[in-house]
Amino acid sequence: MLKTAVIGVGYLGRFHAQKYAMLPGSELVSVVDIDPEQGQKVADELEVSFFLDFHEVLDQVDAVSIVVPTVHHYEMAKAFMEKNIHVLLEKPFAATIEEAKELEQLSRDKNVCLQIGHLERFNPVFTEFQQLIGEPKFIENIRIAPFPKRGTDVDVILDLMIHDIDLVLAVVGEYPEFVEGTGVNIITSTADLANARLRFPSGCIADLTASRVSDKAERKMRIFQSGLYLSLDYGTGQARKLQVDSGTAPVPETLRPESFQLEKGDALLSEIESFLLAVREGKSPKVTAKDGLNAMEVAWQIKDQL
Repeated sequence: MLKTAVIGVGYLGRFHAQKYAMLPGSELVSVVDIDPEQGQKVADELEVSFFLDFHEVLDQVDAVSIVVPTVHHYEMAKAFMEKNIHVLLEKPFAATIEEAKELEQLSRDKNVCLQIGHLERFNPVFTEFQQLIGEPKFIENIRIAPFPKRGTDVDVILDLMIHDIDLVLAVVGEYPEFVEGTGVNIITSTADLANARLRFPSGCIADLTASRVSDKAERKMRIFQSGLYLSLDYGTGQARKLQVDSGTAPVPETLRPESFQLEKGDALLSEIESFLLAVREGKSPKVTAKDGLNAMEVAWQIKDQL
């Protein structure tokens, strides 16, 4: 039985706490938040203790989720890992590349699990079709949404696009050799709409668009490779596949795409289950600190060009 806690139980952190409380093998012992009203509300709901200061739980737990503004990721993750406590750290990894590098190194030095919260890796529509993707030639990602009511402490690249940067790096299996980015600010003082193009050593090109000033929400990925086209909708769970046997000349009448409707599932529950399994078995998490660092480095290459 792993003793667990959640640091930061606002909108998203509350869901983390609920998952830890319901999972077998996890004993949620406390929640932490700087807002006493919100923190106590979640603690009462889940019948656990509540603290205002994360230092109060450093000697109580084996693993934690950290779901706080990005500027606090480094301080909190470092404090827990130095105590040999395993950490699921919400994206983006850290406020700076230097902080992310130090945390990644610390996780290796202390041999603790540091999983970065790239939730789309656990989306059923991605996990179902990931094994079909090999040597993609072109990838298109679109992630748009209305401006969040919760507000945001980072630009749209670290807020939204970083999900797709991580997905692209995961399916291509390479680090890009060329990164180009553009963006504009519309509501905040940072970029609210951005577009990027990544070019990889294999020749694969990935186009990414992210906006948090749209009138609708959409999260889609399209992959083109020899003999295969995939369209994945992360929001609806819908997928389309068009496959052509290698070496054949396709006739329009024979090109009949297959359509799929996957159960939406619970990606957050799967993410936390995967994290706890990695902790128990002493294995690398599905989304490693190195994965998170790679996504951060690409994101900052885009940010530097805006």
